[in-house]
Amino acid sequence: MSEHQNEAQRLIELEDRYSAHNYHPLDVMLDRAEGIWLWDTAGKKYMDGLAAYSAVNQGHNHPRIVEAMQDQLSRMSLTSRAFRNDRFGPLCEKICTLLGYDKVLMMNSGAEAVETAIKAARRWGYDRKGIPDGEAEILVFDGNFHGRTTTIVGFSTDEGSRRGFGPFTPGFRILPYGDLDAVAAAIGAKTAAVLVEPIQGEGGVIIPPEGFLEGLRSLCDEHRALLICDEIQAGLGRAGHWLAHHRAGIRADAVTIGKALSGGLYPVSGFLADDDVMSVFDAGSHGSTFGGNPLACAVAEAALAVIEHEKLCERSQRLGTRFLEELRQQDLPVIEELRGAGLWIGIQLREDAGGARRFSEALQDKGLLLKETHVHTLRFVPPLVISDAELEHALGLIVDVLS
Repeated sequence: MSEHQNEAQRLIELEDRYSAHNYHPLDVMLDRAEGIWLWDTAGKKYMDGLAAYSAVNQGHNHPRIVEAMQDQLSRMSLTSRAFRNDRFGPLCEKICTLLGYDKVLMMNSGAEAVETAIKAARRWGYDRKGIPDGEAEILVFDGNFHGRTTTIVGFSTDEGSRRGFGPFTPGFRILPYGDLDAVAAAIGAKTAAVLVEPIQGEGGVIIPPEGFLEGLRSLCDEHRALLICDEIQAGLGRAGHWLAHHRAGIRADAVTIGKALSGGLYPVSGFLADDDVMSVFDAGSHGSTFGGNPLACAVAEAALAVIEHEKLCERSQRLGTRFLEELRQQDLPVIEELRGAGLWIGIQLREDAGGARRFSEALQDKGLLLKETHVHTLRFVPPLVISDAELEHALGLIVDVLS
């Protein structure tokens, strides 16, 4: 074993000994990144095919975002919202103008943004719709992934996320994803909101049937319920649009964003809605010490500017369509189904293919880092700055390994 291999093994053993075993990562020890590329401690170069679950849509260490972060670090990082800072207002204006909502409430992690959405929906249901206190219901869907807090995992259908963490918060009804008839039967006077991922990313890039999101919009209008779209992975270019639900030609009443809002450099998330919804919050009703801090604002403003100026939404749409078309032309018997929206590709393998993990490990050996999900699905989710030539290279490696 080489010196570099010994060092990598030492670091793996430290991680296994001192960290909770709440992840099952590939055994690659990374120490440097730039653009779409990653390097391990031995200097081996890898293409990033996961993009930190869309957090690095702009690529690793994008110079414009790094510069903004370094400049802000030299001036001021945190004040808390007890005081005002000069970066907060301009970022809020930028987000609302780009995404088309009256207000944004800034948080840190994606799960916090979803928790904010839940609180907003419930209070709106009581204050605006007149639902009896304590009886508001939010409709959600099987296969969802909205975060890891105890409230959120309570309405997950993934047993690994739920087991041993109850009792769970009431007030959620889980329905089949894509089933409008089930929603029509469940929605009613006590429904405050429908919370949905316009594409289920962690579920394996599951795209709902045509007409589903449009149907949700109609049902929410009919029953005066909020349609809330979780865009934390799907939004900000990943699915080829600023917001993935725009693919269906609709507008949600509220959205959650995160991940790519950080440019991969600093946790930042947000909940967006119009005044009718956002005005349910008053001073002291919700907040976060780090939410909307100057450093996060500087990073997020630069991250959005990169998506806008480098036309990453359009790039994602063009390259994703091309990749999916070319992959569909291959004769690969191990593939059961291909799904995609923008540069968000789900490769569903046959159950007799031996599981997706072994293909992830084979691709790692060839210099492409992907991650499996739900045993039989591979995801190809590269940074949106990937070039045409790099995309072709990734396609060649995937076809080679799956052949």
